[in-house]
Amino acid sequence: MVLTKTRKPKGDGARFTVEGRRRRFLGYGLAIVVMAAAAIAGSFAQQAPSLNPDKPILMPEANRLPDANQQMAMRENQSKKSNFEAANVERKRQIADDSARLLKLATDLKTEVDKTSKDTLSLGVIRKAEEIEKLAHTVKEKMKLTMSGN
Repeated sequence: MVLTKTRKPKGDGARFTVEGRRRRFLGYGLAIVVMAAAAIAGSFAQQAPSLNPDKPILMPEANRLPDANQQMAMRENQSKKSNFEAANVERKRQIADDSARLLKLATDLKTEVDKTSKDTLSLGVIRKAEEIEKLAHTVKEKMKLTMSGN
C-alpha cells in the first residue's frame, strides 16, 4: 500500500470558492477589455488618413470666411496700419529736412560767432541760437512720435 499526500490549497482557499472564481473572472475580463481597447487604438493609429487632394484636411471652421463684423475690423486695422505707415514716412521726411536746416543754421551761427568779438554777441546771433533750440526740440518730438507709434 502506498500512501499519498493530499494537497491543500495555498492561502485561504479563495481560489476554489465562488468568490475566488468571480474575482478571477472579473480580473480576466478586465484584462481582455484593456487589450481589446489597445488593439482598437493601435489599428486606428496604423490606418493612414485618406488623402484626397480635393478635400482639405482642415476643419470647416478653419476654412470659414470671416463674418461682416470681422471683415470690417480687419479693414479698419489695415487702414490704421497704412495710415500710420504713411504718417511715419512723412515724419521721417520732415525730420530729415529739419535736420538739414538745423545743420545749416548751426554752421551759419558758428561763422557769425567767429566774426564777432570775444565779449559781444549781436541780437541776430541770439535769435539764431533760439531758432536752433526750437528746431532741435521739434525734431526731438517728431523722433519720439516715430519711435512710439502714437
